[in-house]
Amino acid sequence: MTLQEIADHLKGELNGPADLQISSPAKIEEAKPGQITFLSNTKYLKYLSTTEASAIVVDNSIKDVPIPHIRVANAYFAFVLVLKLFEDQNTCIFDGISDKAFISPSAKIDPSVKIAPFAFIGPDVIIGKNTILYPSVVILQDVQIGEDCILYPGVTIRENCIIGNRVILHNGAVVGSDGFGFAPYNNAYIKIPQLGRVVIEDDVEIGANTTIDRATLGSTLVKKGTKLDNLIMIAHNVVIGENTVMASQSGIAGSSEVGSNVTIAGQVGISGHIKIADGVILGAKSGVSKDITEKGVMWGSPVNPVMKQKRIEACIRHLPDTEKRVKMLEKEIENLKNQLMEQNNRSVDGEETENT
Repeated sequence: MTLQEIADHLKGELNGPADLQISSPAKIEEAKPGQITFLSNTKYLKYLSTTEASAIVVDNSIKDVPIPHIRVANAYFAFVLVLKLFEDQNTCIFDGISDKAFISPSAKIDPSVKIAPFAFIGPDVIIGKNTILYPSVVILQDVQIGEDCILYPGVTIRENCIIGNRVILHNGAVVGSDGFGFAPYNNAYIKIPQLGRVVIEDDVEIGANTTIDRATLGSTLVKKGTKLDNLIMIAHNVVIGENTVMASQSGIAGSSEVGSNVTIAGQVGISGHIKIADGVILGAKSGVSKDITEKGVMWGSPVNPVMKQKRIEACIRHLPDTEKRVKMLEKEIENLKNQLMEQNNRSVDGEETENT
């Protein structure tokens, strides 16, 4: 497409030939002629004079741009729109419903749905318009799936779960596996039946090999707009609020509630039966063992307000030096005590001599 078409789409200020042909987007340090890139972080200013890109999207604050460019208020977000322009909307290599898929006669599937070979669709499943099921997707009985969803290879949705509209489930994601519920009895663990379900609302994206357990009773709930990375564990009866993001290798234990617009970095562990307020940011490897009632940045294990935790980390880094100083001070104190004892003893001996 032309640079003018891209500028019109971004509603940006074009500086350069309107008919310049752009073939694809690229990173600023790797771009070649015919490609378009972007610059929003001043860390990458050094590439502005060396990039081979034919055009660039820049923030309004960037001055002296030597190549054709489009000025916008937010180049980072604008380039997301550029990526969407070039996104191949026809990546699905199959059409219609494969005769190699198993589909229960009682399933209700919109005619526009695409189902690949070797998918399994159980009894009384409902699938909405334009949803795509890739190979080896397994949908068990009584599942409801909305419109415009994409289920990539190896996704499993267990019985009675509900998936909203425009939900993306990446390879190997499991929705509705049994919650980890066992009751100790006579030196053994008795399995607690997991009779609930998982409800995933609209515009949620779930990464590869992420697992979301069904509720013991009621629903495990992931609210609209939330994005979960790969390799995340969500336990039974957890509630995750709207537009929350959660990075890889994090986990939430049973019956905890996470608010809306929460940011959870990688390898965060959240204990069971606690609540996290809206807008909280949890730093990487944080351990949350009690309620967080106010918005703020938290970090550490157990978590603290981030500035307090930084001071703690700074103290920990200086522990070897602190230990040396403490030992030195202890030695000095011991020497002073000995000196005082000697002075006291001399004073006592002097008084006894005078008395004699």
